[in-house]
Amino acid sequence: MGLLQDFFGLIGDLTWGWSLIPFLVVLGVFFTIMSNFVQIRYFTTMFKVLRPDPKAGQHGHISSREALLVSVGGRVGGGNIAGVAVAITLGGPGAVFWMWMIALVGMATSLFECTLAQAYKENQGDGTFRGGPARYITHGLGRQYRWLAVLYAICLIAAFAFGFNAFQGNTVAGSAQDSLGIPRLYTGLGLGAITALIVYGGIRRIAKVADVIIPIMAIGYIALAILVILINITSLPGVIIDIVANAFGLREAVGGGMGAALAQGLRRGLFSNEAGLGSAPNVAAVAYVPHPVNQGIVQAFSVFIDTIIICSCTAFLILLSDVYVPGQEGVDGVVLTQQSLASSVGEWSSYFLTAAILLFAFSSIIYNYYLGENALTFLTGNPMSLHVLRIAIVLIVFLGATAPGATAVFFFSDPLMGILALVNLLALAMLFPTGMRILNDFRKQQAEGKTPVFNPADFPDLELDPDAWSDAAEDVPDPQRVSTV
Repeated sequence: MGLLQDFFGLIGDLTWGWSLIPFLVVLGVFFTIMSNFVQIRYFTTMFKVLRPDPKAGQHGHISSREALLVSVGGRVGGGNIAGVAVAITLGGPGAVFWMWMIALVGMATSLFECTLAQAYKENQGDGTFRGGPARYITHGLGRQYRWLAVLYAICLIAAFAFGFNAFQGNTVAGSAQDSLGIPRLYTGLGLGAITALIVYGGIRRIAKVADVIIPIMAIGYIALAILVILINITSLPGVIIDIVANAFGLREAVGGGMGAALAQGLRRGLFSNEAGLGSAPNVAAVAYVPHPVNQGIVQAFSVFIDTIIICSCTAFLILLSDVYVPGQEGVDGVVLTQQSLASSVGEWSSYFLTAAILLFAFSSIIYNYYLGENALTFLTGNPMSLHVLRIAIVLIVFLGATAPGATAVFFFSDPLMGILALVNLLALAMLFPTGMRILNDFRKQQAEGKTPVFNPADFPDLELDPDAWSDAAEDVPDPQRVSTV
């Protein structure tokens, strides 16, 4: 076991420590500049997806809004509550500024990876689609790169479906026990039962659940943060000045100054919003949209919600309180956030935060499961494999909740996530010209006064599934304006 831990520790150091974060930042900046700041130009368009799309269900499809909420449910998790607190503790207030910056850059990366996932999605014959990095690697780069797609799929299953779900089960049970006094066994049984009920309903049931719980948890958390900001409104300008000043080393709140703020902000921001890691495209591909770029824009909005809105809420909760002490060591992230909330609005808020953690963690569980399911269907078409995966996920969630020590078995999760992220970023770099072609097609149709509709026949050199786009024009006001295959 010691040798295995050392081996995966080395992988983690080589990915997260040396190559991954610079690669993510450089590639994100490159995408932003080459696309003429696409995330800024389409920013106002992002909000339109919040309206329900009545046409999306007419063929049994998953709507763009539902796919967004599933994605937000996956991105928004413990990192938004505990991770931000740790980043501020280790990197000072300046870490928040660099989290904002990596999110703005990551919005472009997410737009491209999710646009490619949409373009190369496959029709499943029942109104649903499958896609993601494994499929755009195979169909976009060629069959000779299938081994790379297989490596990606295996890492995705191991890291997200198994490892992170064990940790999420542990988070839920630990929070319920500490705040509400509920034994871990009862939480594990309840969580396992609910997980089984949802995952056996497939992506449609997952989307319906996300459509209910994600708005509740996000709006509730944002509302509480706004309350704290209003209570401490006179201190807000000073906090914002501290964030910016500390980010550039003008005020050193912790040892390491600007370097610590930069490192913590980038690392926690990337862990939180997952832009470029290749996880969100698996969900983005299931949506029913008239053009791939539509969902790319939507998923860029998901990054904005996760980091610019939710993570900022946590940051202001902490920095506006009198609990935070710069450079304090050994502080538990969740505890710091709880104490900061309590100092502003009272002890009742700890129960609210517990409920938020429960919803955040559970939404991540069903999201992580679907990532595993999607990867498994790429590796094998045997329907029994899905039953085995679902049973395994339920057991892993239960064990993670009831036996906290069991999560130590999944020490390989972060290193494997580093591998799949590097694989995805390599594929994105190689497929960037294709992504730009699709983006330019979207822009051209807009310039002609049309509602963009994707036509695979316009890209005969690409290995696309025309059946996945056969009814795309039916989701626009005048489907006769643009022909489809």
